[in-house]
Amino acid sequence: MRITVSGPPGSGTTSLARYLAEKHGYRVISAGEMFRALAQERGMSLAAFGTLAESDPSVDRLIDARQKEAAESADELIAEGRLSGWMVGNADLRVWVKASPGCRIGRISVRDSEDETAARLHTEEREASERTRYLSYYGIDIDDLSVYDLVISSERWEVEALGAIVDAAIAASPC
Repeated sequence: MRITVSGPPGSGTTSLARYLAEKHGYRVISAGEMFRALAQERGMSLAAFGTLAESDPSVDRLIDARQKEAAESADELIAEGRLSGWMVGNADLRVWVKASPGCRIGRISVRDSEDETAARLHTEEREASERTRYLSYYGIDIDDLSVYDLVISSERWEVEALGAIVDAAIAASPC
């Protein structure tokens, strides 16, 4: 089964993808990890690398093509990333994880060890950058959730409960 897990920064997509991978023995392909690794290789912050990606479409296209190719050529995997639900054409289940901005900023602040004001600023810049790039490069409105089979709130449930909801969807899947 091919599952995509997408959502905005701090929503819990990485935690859910890892939980599901561990439980089901699936491999995880993370667009965010690819993006962060490329930024680090170039000695750039995420914000600076995002700015570069705005002016150089090859950055996003490389990451998205690698994830799409890897995800579409294998079974029993989870593709985690903002555009995974849009990019993995043969996904069996597409999940969007959501949470309020305040909740997500709090998580990002703790995860990245920065104060909430800085976390809010960086997150807002990142989301604006991604929104612009996705629309410009692919014609994708990231707020259009119509491609997703399941939209769940990580603000309401912890990762184990989210996993149980996705497990129910997996069990009910005809694939």
